[in-house]
Amino acid sequence: MAAPPRRATANGRQPRGGGTRCQPMGGRGRTVARRWVVSRITASLPPTVCVLPSLCVPPVPPPPCSDRDPPGRDRPSRSPRIYTRTGDSGFSSTFTGERRPKGDRIFEALGATDELSSAIGLAGEFSSEKGHTFVGQLHKVQCMLQDVGSNLATPLSSAREAHRKRTSFSEKPVLELEQWIDSYSEQLPPLRAFILPSGGRSSAALHFSRAVCRRAERCVVPLVQAGEADPNVAKYLNRLSDYLFVLARYAAMKEGKEEKIYIKPEP
Repeated sequence: MAAPPRRATANGRQPRGGGTRCQPMGGRGRTVARRWVVSRITASLPPTVCVLPSLCVPPVPPPPCSDRDPPGRDRPSRSPRIYTRTGDSGFSSTFTGERRPKGDRIFEALGATDELSSAIGLAGEFSSEKGHTFVGQLHKVQCMLQDVGSNLATPLSSAREAHRKRTSFSEKPVLELEQWIDSYSEQLPPLRAFILPSGGRSSAALHFSRAVCRRAERCVVPLVQAGEADPNVAKYLNRLSDYLFVLARYAAMKEGKEEKIYIKPEP
């Protein structure tokens, strides 16, 4: 291998100290010299070491092939469809595989629970804008509502033992809500009048979530009474509405917003 060209000074001449004179190095000469140096250095380094990031391109592994895509054939990736057309006739499936009308009280309870999670998500966004520290609790509540939905979608009358173990709902989340309620209640002024949903956007959104929670509870209680859902699900929704009420008052207090109280209209 030929020796690399010697580095030239700004005027194109070899620095003092001996050696042969060389011509000014142009752009192409500098590129060749640079690549020669890099090749000599990287030859002694592991393949994972990058000397000059601008010249190093990490290897890209080939995409995995599915059973239907033979190797060597490129197929565009497809996202799963959102629609299934299985509910066009007005029926839907439970987790146990039953086909029930969409007006069934199980799906009413599931819809109310989903609406509740959406309302809490909106309240969480408003509260996050104000820097409230309880936003993480609201996110955890939304995750628990997913478990509530799983239990409701598994009617006990048709659930096998494997279904019950997978979608059971314990009392632990109920006790956690009670601890949160007690913690916030101790920081609030005593309640001496009926409060209207108010106190700023965070507080009002939490009050709205509380009202949706009450409706979800009313949908779930008949399922529990009929032995189709776990009693802890109804308990959780009951405590959750109390938690959202206390949290709405706490948000108003932290933001310095006035809570509007009920005033009986004059006859």
